[in-house]
Amino acid sequence: MNALITDRVQRSFSRSFGSYHDEAGQQAQIAADLVDALRIHGAPDKFTHGLELGCGTGHLTQRLKETFRFQSLTLNDLAPEAEKTATDADASFLCGDAQQIMWPNEVDLICSASMIQWFEDPAILMQRIANWLQPGGWMAVSGFGPRQFQELAQVGSNAGAPGLCQPDELSAAVRDELEVVATGHSIRTLRFDSPHEVLRHLRSTGVNGRARATWTRSDMRRFSDDYVARHGSDGTVPLTYHPIWIVARKPI
Repeated sequence: MNALITDRVQRSFSRSFGSYHDEAGQQAQIAADLVDALRIHGAPDKFTHGLELGCGTGHLTQRLKETFRFQSLTLNDLAPEAEKTATDADASFLCGDAQQIMWPNEVDLICSASMIQWFEDPAILMQRIANWLQPGGWMAVSGFGPRQFQELAQVGSNAGAPGLCQPDELSAAVRDELEVVATGHSIRTLRFDSPHEVLRHLRSTGVNGRARATWTRSDMRRFSDDYVARHGSDGTVPLTYHPIWIVARKPI
């Protein structure tokens, strides 16, 4: 991430840290699906050293700990508040931008859920993961595709993540180093009573980290009217999630 985006995203997720875990139901399901994909596609029961990038409040951490055994586990996040996630998981903590900080050595599992889309070029982080893994190590990463929050984009919002991409782009970034064993994507639609509730959901989960403008009442009214006119039906409005994922293994 560039420094400006990093600062905005960090402040947004820090502000929402107390509400994120309960509000981020989609992210919790995505984390569960990612761990299931690892297990189904042959990952071992035990890892020497696991590294989770963008651990947040621990949706993925919890699933990893329930499913696999670790000799040691390191968690990373941009928000310093996430140190509590590491403490609760009996893990080490690295605070900072995942592309900039030094990772631990001899890592044989690298996972990340719902984070990589914040990088302007996710392929760079994917390549670092591929190069860093030990031979025989596993990778499982999820992000979001181009239809993520499509309703917001259609009403002119600039708050979307910069690195939305398709699963084949993640595969292309690592296929020279890793054996890709699974990729996928899905479309999931939440419905809210009003555009105001959509914005409340975004604030509570911190995913509006790139939003810059301070809205006036007239801005809010225009946003709400446009959102309902374009997308409203049966007294509700939608918000689209477009999770994408990849599971890969490094040959021995």
